[in-house]
Amino acid sequence: MTATGPCNAPGVVDVVALGESMVTFLPSRPGRLADVPSFDRAIGGAESNVACVLAAAGHTARWISRVGADGFGDHLVEAIGAYGVDVSHVRRDPERPTGVYFRTAGDRASAAHEVAYYRAGSAASAMAVGNVDLDAVRSARILHLSGITAALSGDCLELMRELTARRPGRPLVSFDVNHRPGLWRDADGPRVLLELARGADIVFVGDDEARAAWGLHGPRAVRDALPEPGTLVVKQGPAGALAFGGRAGGPAADTDGAVTRVPAPRVEVIAAVGAGDAFAAGFLSATLRGLPVRDRLRYGHLAAAAALTVPGDLVPPPARPPATVPPGADPETGRPAPSPARRPSWIDHAGRLAALDDRAWGRLRLGPGWTDAVDRAEEEVRTP
Repeated sequence: MTATGPCNAPGVVDVVALGESMVTFLPSRPGRLADVPSFDRAIGGAESNVACVLAAAGHTARWISRVGADGFGDHLVEAIGAYGVDVSHVRRDPERPTGVYFRTAGDRASAAHEVAYYRAGSAASAMAVGNVDLDAVRSARILHLSGITAALSGDCLELMRELTARRPGRPLVSFDVNHRPGLWRDADGPRVLLELARGADIVFVGDDEARAAWGLHGPRAVRDALPEPGTLVVKQGPAGALAFGGRAGGPAADTDGAVTRVPAPRVEVIAAVGAGDAFAAGFLSATLRGLPVRDRLRYGHLAAAAALTVPGDLVPPPARPPATVPPGADPETGRPAPSPARRPSWIDHAGRLAALDDRAWGRLRLGPGWTDAVDRAEEEVRTP
């Protein structure tokens, strides 16, 4: 499956990501939320994370959402825009606030991990078919959505159903299940997520969340429950990920139901947040480039490794020239100047690492700073 859709239409971008982003407060030290004395501000949102990773990798990306007419809304729009994401279609809500949340420093999977969300009644929860620019949403090669949006409100669910309806000319629809039981007000969440996933072309789901949401055990059971998507990616944590191609009669079939499995590289984890979003972005980046399924999975793993080796959800954005200085101009004289140094990212090394043979890929170890220097990555590949 390659990225199809209205590619030649004016204003079309590589990816549109629609969903809520929140201001995230990261603890200054480990411990219970009750004991943490201060927090550092960051941004967090499954869909905007995907847009940021793709924009930093050189793709054109647009984030569509609603934020409050408040300082936190200002921060989200500015911070996400700093990655090169088009935020011109984000709407400001004068009556509803921007969502925020606080979390502890521990691993999300541990019993000690705490998250305190303040998102009820947020501006993003008011997204609806009638107040979102659907033309801007659909002006993409790929439209990326997640199950989180469907849980925010009835209007958001109606919007998700509209966007995942199979209609001629729609962009390729990517859907990350993102099962969050605490967000659903009733027991319908799993059923709704399955319904939405069946309307997508590319679906990402964790083996563990498929088991928790749908009682499905193993990737083949997930595929049997989701025959419609052209590509189904089942993530298995440190063990790796599998991609199922399309089946006979399915949309945009890849390789007649072929299964591709790629183990994950060994990663020294700093914070286990944002990896799922980064994986989706890496896979979509390779999809946009028309790469083979094996390489799409490897790009997904590499993007996830970049997120796992930094404290927050995202690596810092690439350095960009100040907005007040014309591109390529010296800030004092206005004359052409050398391009500013750009912070290296996972994408700078991904092509070379994704091309490794299976044995070298199996030896790959990635730790903090691996995206900063080719030499370090080369050394890690050689490590037995």
